[in-house]
Amino acid sequence: MRRRLFLNSIVAASLFLPGLAVAQDKQELTVYTYESFVSEWGPGPKVKEAFEKVCGCTVNFIGVADGVALLNRLKLEGAGSRADVVVGLDTNLIAEAKQTGLFDVSGIDTSAAKVPGGYEDDVFVPYDYGHFAVIYDTQTVKNPPMSLKELVDGDPSQKIAIQDPRTSTPGLGLLLWVKSVYGDKAPEAWAKLRKRILTVTPGWSESYGLFTKGEVPMVLSYTTSPAYHMVAEKTDRYQAASFSEGHYIQIEVAGLLKNAPHKQLAKQFLAFTLTSGFQDAIPENNWMMPVAATSKPLPEAFSKLVVPAKTFLMDPEEVAKNRKAWIDEWLVAMSMN
Repeated sequence: MRRRLFLNSIVAASLFLPGLAVAQDKQELTVYTYESFVSEWGPGPKVKEAFEKVCGCTVNFIGVADGVALLNRLKLEGAGSRADVVVGLDTNLIAEAKQTGLFDVSGIDTSAAKVPGGYEDDVFVPYDYGHFAVIYDTQTVKNPPMSLKELVDGDPSQKIAIQDPRTSTPGLGLLLWVKSVYGDKAPEAWAKLRKRILTVTPGWSESYGLFTKGEVPMVLSYTTSPAYHMVAEKTDRYQAASFSEGHYIQIEVAGLLKNAPHKQLAKQFLAFTLTSGFQDAIPENNWMMPVAATSKPLPEAFSKLVVPAKTFLMDPEEVAKNRKAWIDEWLVAMSMN
């Protein structure tokens, strides 16, 4: 009986081992991104499923708080980072990202990508975009600000939650938006706006959570954010304020690490970001605008969104040169009594 069990175990092992060898040979693509991308409601799960069907690999997403935190982590890890691909930096960070020497030329044809104002880069591949906006609760805010100036000079009792530009790409976007409009007068604008700021959170998720819980009537987010509430919650309660000066745009990008353990697989993934397998997950999961063709039309809610009269976008080199000084300027203004 014992011999029989032993023989049976040998037979079972011989049947199992070929499959085990295949599993062990299966490549694992490591993708660094931000937390909301990999959440159960974010695009990550759908992107993982779609890409694994065509790559014969396993996609392993690793999420951090936000895009700026993502770049900070890469700087800490240096050349020893185990990431193959990074998803979630934006054009405000790409010059600084290139300066690290950690990224490689993608070699990807990005002609399918279309964004307002155009975008071309041989290292980073754009995968979505959205304009920053002040989102307000229509049940609480009856007269929303109609310009950045009205936001800055408005009623201090009507609060807003924003994100920290040191750790968050939306927070950095607002910093650059204010700088684009106010220029050298930005510190004075921040000193006024500070009176309206309820809290500054490390990332977008924390501040938007406070907003949807009713703890603050306004939040820095995107013109596309109301689409989520219209589609998923069947409500138009939350709306974006249309600013007369225009809105700052965020173009999110993906990049290839120079020391990627699986470089060819990483390049395959970058090319995949511009196909419908990836782009289909953007509108109703990342709640941003796709940069390339999707397999189905955008939800009707997207036709009801604010369309900025003007788009602001600073040159990445200018941002890299001045980001620290502008953040220091912001910190001083925010600490004033």
